[in-house]
Formats: sequence, C-alpha cells, structure tokens
Amino acid sequence: MRISWMADRGVRVRSMSRSLAVFVVVVIFSLSACAKSAESVDGFVSTVTINAKDTGYRGIWYMNQPSRDEYVYKYSGGLGTYCAKHRPFAVYCDKVKKTFFCYGGAARDSNRRLLHIVSYYDHNTGMVPRPTILLDKKTGDAHDNPVMSVDDHGYIWVFSTSHGTARPSYIHRSKRPYDVGEFRLVNATKMASGEEVPMTNFSYMQAWYVKNKGFVCFFTRYKYPADRTSCFMTSPDGVRWSEWLRLAAIERGHYQISAVGRDKAGTAFNFHSKEKGLNWRTNLYYIETSDLGKTWQTVDGQKLRLPLMDANNPALVHDCRAEGLKVYLKDIRFDRHDRPVILFLTSSGYECGPKNDPRTWTTARWTGKEWQVRPTFVSDNNYDMGSLYIEDDGAWRIIGPTETGPQPYNTGGEMAMWTSEDLGRTWKKVKQLTEGSAYNHTYARRPVNAHPDFYAFWADGHGRKPSPSSLYFWDKEGNVRALPREMAVDFVRPELLRR
Repeated sequence: MRISWMADRGVRVRSMSRSLAVFVVVVIFSLSACAKSAESVDGFVSTVTINAKDTGYRGIWYMNQPSRDEYVYKYSGGLGTYCAKHRPFAVYCDKVKKTFFCYGGAARDSNRRLLHIVSYYDHNTGMVPRPTILLDKKTGDAHDNPVMSVDDHGYIWVFSTSHGTARPSYIHRSKRPYDVGEFRLVNATKMASGEEVPMTNFSYMQAWYVKNKGFVCFFTRYKYPADRTSCFMTSPDGVRWSEWLRLAAIERGHYQISAVGRDKAGTAFNFHSKEKGLNWRTNLYYIETSDLGKTWQTVDGQKLRLPLMDANNPALVHDCRAEGLKVYLKDIRFDRHDRPVILFLTSSGYECGPKNDPRTWTTARWTGKEWQVRPTFVSDNNYDMGSLYIEDDGAWRIIGPTETGPQPYNTGGEMAMWTSEDLGRTWKKVKQLTEGSAYNHTYARRPVNAHPDFYAFWADGHGRKPSPSSLYFWDKEGNVRALPREMAVDFVRPELLRR
C-alpha cells in the first residue's frame, strides 16, 4: 500500500534525492519480482503462510515405488491422512464442542499438489466450514502431510513435516484460540550444543500436548546417524524446544509410533536391516518415559542408555526377524492401567499381491508381567492402516480397511469395525462401514479425545492410478459422512452415505 501511494504521487518521488529515488525503484522492482515468483494456489498468493479459504475438501493422491506389475505401485491412493508415523490428525475440544482436523489436501487444478489444510467439525450444528489453506508445501509427497495439537489455551498448532532434509518444515499457531481462520508462522528454535538455533526440519512428526506441561514430540531425523533415526524433544511453549534426543539408530534406522498415557509417554518401533535395505523392516520394540524424556526405560522398568544401537536389546517386544516376518506399525494406546497395547501388521514381503499373504493384524499387550502377542484378522496390503480404540468399559475396537476393495491387493479397501471383549484374544467384525466403493478407503485416524460423532477420519483414492480423493468421517454408531468436495456456501452439513 505504501508503494502504491508513492507511485500515485510522482511529484514526491521526483523531489527525492537521486540516491533515495534509486533505492525506491530497487525496492519496487524487488517486490514485483517476488510477486511474480510467488505462484498462486487457486488465486491465493503462495507465500509460506497462505491463510485463505478453500472451496471444498479434496485430498492428495500419492504413490511410492513403481512395481512394474498389475498392482503398479508398492503403495498408493488417497493418502491425505497418511502416514501411521504422523499423528495426530484431529483433536476434539469439549469447551467449544468442535473436532479440529488437518490433512494433506490437493489443489483444485491438481490432485497431486500438496496443500496443508485445516478445518473443524461443529458438533452443535453438524456442519463444516470452508477449510483453511495453511500453506503450499511445494511437493506432491504425502510424507509431508501435516499434524496438529491443541494447547491448554485453545491455540491450534500445525506441524508441517518434511520427507527427509531437502525441504523445510514449519510450525504454525492459530492467531486466536479455537479458530482456524488465521495462523501465524512460529520461528521455532532448538538447543544444540548449548546454543539456541533455528529448527527448520523434522520428519514423521508426532506432536502430543500434555496438560500443564507442554509438548512432547516423537519424530525422525534423516542421517542422524542412521538413515532414519528415531528422536524425541519437548517444549513448554511450542517456540523454544529442547535438545534433540536420539532414541534409536539400529542399522539403517526405524519407523516409530507413539502415544501419551496418564503418567508416561511411549514409543514402539521396528528397524531396517543394513544389508537388506529399507523395505526389510522387522522386529518390534518399545520404550517409555515418565519424566518428559529425562530418563527412559523398558516396559518392565529396566533403565536404558540411548540411543539403542544393537538389534538385540532389552526393549525388544517380539523377535519377528526370527520368524521371517516384516513389521508394519499401525497404532499404539495405553489401557486403563496405563499399560501399552500396540497394533501392527506382519507379512512375509514388501511387494503387493497374494504371494506375501497372510498379512496379519496383530496386537502386543503388556499384562504387567509379560507381552501378549496375538493375531487378530487379515487384510490384503501391508499399508492397510487403521486405528485402535480402548473404550472406557474395557472393550477394544479397530476401525480399518480390512475388507477387499475395488482395487484388490492395493493400499486400503472397504472400511470395517471390529471389536474384542477379551483383550484381543478373539475379534468380531461388527459392521462394514463402506461397500461398493469406486476407490479404496484407507488410513483411518482416531482423533485425540475422540467424540462419538467424529470417531474416525480417512480418505479414499484409486489404488493403481491418479484419481480424485475425498475425505470421510465415521461416528460411533456406524454412520459414514463425506466431506464436500465443492462448497457454494460457507457452511455445509456433510453428506450421510449410509446408515
């Protein structure tokens, strides 16, 4: 605005000294160049923070590793709520009766252009607003999907992750409590060798807010020293972060999934073989802390010296390597006794197709004395991902794409609800939530403090070729609703698909 004001009054510019006039011209030229270089996202200037309203809910379509067979890719589809190592995607806030959520969105002109999107479901009205475009991640890689947390004051925090170190990561905080209309970029710092330095990169973020204490985050750092090193950090305010703690760096590294209980935080992880590569992931480990990361121990209280560097260590839950099985992590919860229950899937190989059947969903539960490892049911892809619920009455529930979908043996399928009344010993399929779909559904995510009206959140997409991707949520009664892909008004009631 100031530059336009001066441009309209050329006489004032002419009265300036020659040097000042040159300075103004340079500034105007620089700003014009910046404006041209900042490509628009559906008409919105793509600076780091966009803060603009989208016209509807559209998810990212993503694929990884072409397989040169009928299944086309190692995994692919509508991956707006990918991956299992990103969490949480949604948080219910009882004070305002809203479930806030984020996802990997897609631009209107490309279902493979990743936008970070934030919105909410209003439980009082049953409606959703136009979602907010937070930023353009400058990639089509769903590994860069965002996650979120809500602090004690109701501010919404969005952590924009990066797949490796080639792209920057960001942290944003809502300008107002319980409001997704506008976010501000946080200039986050971390401690490194006693100095405060900018924190601009993290992968596979899992950001948990602990009441009256602040953030505890599990994440991954590439080449630190392992290809994927599991890490941990804390922050009282989301701005200044602790020094990064390396949790494990066994051979080529890990994937991890974490959770926060009443009095502890814990993480379960596998490891990648140095000899066989990143597609060869096996074993199941678990460690926990009860003092915000100052000390770490096994589930039975053995103190640990970190990072773990040897595949044979006291944190081992189950030796899947001895059984020739790969391990794909899905979810982790703490039960009423604050003991961990881990949900994972095993198979004999990473490739799609029946040759690597059975793909067995499995639970590992700490009884207080030992790990109980039990199979549950099977599905047809290693990347079929669902969420585990442990209800107040002790019942266990899993929501996931366990039923064969329209693209068999590709990622996802039809969603189903399973329950167990005996701590995972036996399981019953209570209801199939989707059927007759055009695309596979996948990556069902459980919100923090999940409300019965918004109990799981996921996306769909074609398993073998790029496609549109829509977003859905499910209530505890078994009703599925689709978020609107296009909105002609500011608020819409999501469509009920089936009862």
